[in-house]
Amino acid sequence: MIQADIASIVHVEAARTFPEFVRATAAAYGDDLAVVLRREGEPDDAVSFREIEARSAEFARGLIARGVGKGTRVGLIFGNGPDFAIFLAAIARIGAIAVPISTLIKANELVRVLRQSDVAGLIVQRTLLGHDYVSRLCDALPDLARSSSPDLRIPAVPYLRWIISSGDDLPTAVQDMAYLTDVTSCVSDELLSALEAEVHPTDQVVEIYTSGSMALPKGVKHLHGPILSRLRYLAKMTGRRRDQPMPVSMPMFWVGGLGLLLLTNWFVGATSICADRTVTNSLMAMGTVIRPDDLEKMALTKPYSALGMSETFGPYSYGNDMRVPGYPLSAPLDIIADDLEVRVVDERGAPVDDGQIGEIQIRGDGLTPGLHKIERSAYFTPDGFYQTGDLGQRDGARIHFVGRGGDMIKVNGANVSPAEVELELQDLEGIESAYVLGLPDEERGQKVVAAVIQRRDAALDFNHVRAELRSRLSSFKVPQAYVLITRDEVPLLHSNKVSRRDLGALVTSRLNNS
Repeated sequence: MIQADIASIVHVEAARTFPEFVRATAAAYGDDLAVVLRREGEPDDAVSFREIEARSAEFARGLIARGVGKGTRVGLIFGNGPDFAIFLAAIARIGAIAVPISTLIKANELVRVLRQSDVAGLIVQRTLLGHDYVSRLCDALPDLARSSSPDLRIPAVPYLRWIISSGDDLPTAVQDMAYLTDVTSCVSDELLSALEAEVHPTDQVVEIYTSGSMALPKGVKHLHGPILSRLRYLAKMTGRRRDQPMPVSMPMFWVGGLGLLLLTNWFVGATSICADRTVTNSLMAMGTVIRPDDLEKMALTKPYSALGMSETFGPYSYGNDMRVPGYPLSAPLDIIADDLEVRVVDERGAPVDDGQIGEIQIRGDGLTPGLHKIERSAYFTPDGFYQTGDLGQRDGARIHFVGRGGDMIKVNGANVSPAEVELELQDLEGIESAYVLGLPDEERGQKVVAAVIQRRDAALDFNHVRAELRSRLSSFKVPQAYVLITRDEVPLLHSNKVSRRDLGALVTSRLNNS
């Protein structure tokens, strides 16, 4: 690498706010391609780092002219591609808060997220993979279709004032992009620069909406400074390089695609290669375990050896060993991000002894400062540790991840990790995916059951499956019952995670009727 590049990268690494980051990456990487969207039969849609800075500045001026400022919440519904990056940059560089929203979201879930997030404006990709998102908004909010004004006053989403999309047939309630571009001349370069100078590392920049398999959506807040610090860690962890284009195979509206892929690529100057389809909308529902062949398609074999969550803006640890015998779910927590502290505690909050299992808790600057509209005490301990709900086992200086606390199945007082059983099931010939649940049982407390998706043209014999599992697992971990389901029958939350509550109801119904 030439000396000029080194100087530029140091400048990028010094950025503590998104306005600094957007300008620094434009200066450092210039006309190198930043984001490329490849669609079969169509020309590439590509944007350079310099173009992201210029085009986001133009939209930022339009947002400012329309009253968007520090702390204003602006929703984004976009698939992966240049537009997502440009609008994210436009919102973030003026101190507003970007709220990416899943393109997989259904109408009723969309209303809940829009209302809970308090978004004042919404910028929407018109169509993606045959879905019209303006139509979906009108289905979710019938008042939109009936409105005679684009200045919104809808009780179901009381803070929402405007929606922007594209197309010649927009309903009256939805503005086209000219709503921003027609007013950019009202905002000078000097005013934009002055606003950017007042964005501080402690200001919120993004809110990621996620949910657990049993929970309602939650908005995870992140700040400018901590996110940019995390990018330094993620770049080091993944070994990401400027001269290696990287597929962005996960959606940018979740932390994996946003932090681990798009922003880490952006940080080092690597090109993000996008497609309309991502892993989640083409390959799988997000269960507990990701198949190795799916990982190859995600180009994430190394980061998969890490453990992370939305609240830590992606992976916060990784191991010196990819796997340790007896702990199949994750690499051990050997190397923790510099700005985070991890402990394992029992139900009373006391550190567990070596060999014991407890909850993994995290504290530090790289952690979310809180969840939107949720009392801090609901997730944080009095001394500032975030209660992850993940279970870890102490092994000297190491911590082994053993499963999600809320997902653990109790069989005669013994813990069964669904993920461990799912891992073994998905390793068997003929099984595409498996979801392991605990159903009520009078004798054992819970019984282990499995919902199984078989591979195409396979013919599963569950007696053989049960016998194979007995050779791999303790007897109390082997499912007592199996139900065949199709991929289309897997009930999903808006986050594309499996709704285990609904899946449990489906499995119970099938067993009762068998």
